[in-house]
Amino acid sequence: MTWTTTRDLAVYDRAAGAFLRARPTVHTVLLSVTAALRSIGTDAYGDDAPLFGWWRPDARDGSDGPDGRADVGAAFVWTPPRPVLLSPMPDEAAAALMAALTAEGLGIPGVNGRRAAVEAAAGAWQRRHGGPVTVTGRHRLYRLGELTPPAPAPPGRARTATTADRGLLLDWFTAFAAETGGSASRTRAVDERIAGGRCLLWETASRPVSLAGRTPTLSGMTRITPVYTPPELRGRGYAGAVTAALSRAARDAGGPELVLFTDLGNPTSNALYGRLGYRPVEDHVVMEFGRQR
Repeated sequence: MTWTTTRDLAVYDRAAGAFLRARPTVHTVLLSVTAALRSIGTDAYGDDAPLFGWWRPDARDGSDGPDGRADVGAAFVWTPPRPVLLSPMPDEAAAALMAALTAEGLGIPGVNGRRAAVEAAAGAWQRRHGGPVTVTGRHRLYRLGELTPPAPAPPGRARTATTADRGLLLDWFTAFAAETGGSASRTRAVDERIAGGRCLLWETASRPVSLAGRTPTLSGMTRITPVYTPPELRGRGYAGAVTAALSRAARDAGGPELVLFTDLGNPTSNALYGRLGYRPVEDHVVMEFGRQR
């Protein structure tokens, strides 16, 4: 069982791209992060160079690919200073990954992904290093079934964000990141969203009151993120209306599979997306590592 790591995105794409694209819903975050690194730049998420890796199980288990090597069975992407993003993986792959990253002298801050993989990786890290492991996020991945827009809709209408909205979007992306524990988006990332027509604003009385954005369509899948309404405007149905409008527009543009994440600590948003027709797929966890021994 072998992990291979690289800082070359093209090498990673050649090795692990087919594995990720084969299950686009499950791998939605890894796919969208690598797409952003490819289109915006390898500093899209921070100044430190990203690290990529893939795992091949023992070829003797019958998983040999056409080139005689075992097929890729797991992958990760790390964009410091964020936690390492994990694909689903067997426990032995998670343990081997912690060993490989330790051998490279990398002080990773934590892991993020499907709960089973994260718990296996965090357990392996703690056995090796000691120190506390803290759950800092619990999220649920949803997939859209039959879209059910809110009825009645709140006053107003949806419109596509333009370059004239750039300052507002930067402020709202930053506020969303602060509320969710993320990092503020680079200006280039917001500009790319605007250029691709992938942000909608809900307006009432010519005033923007809520935002919904989405990732590019990748392997027939797109993810709704972010959805943001300023605190003083919440509770009026704007987030549901703009999310439904963006979901409809994305489907009308080519019918991709639509997914989104919610914070399990926020019952309001979970109930909202359920009413719109989004159905649970799986739970994800973020675990951060404390000081090592």
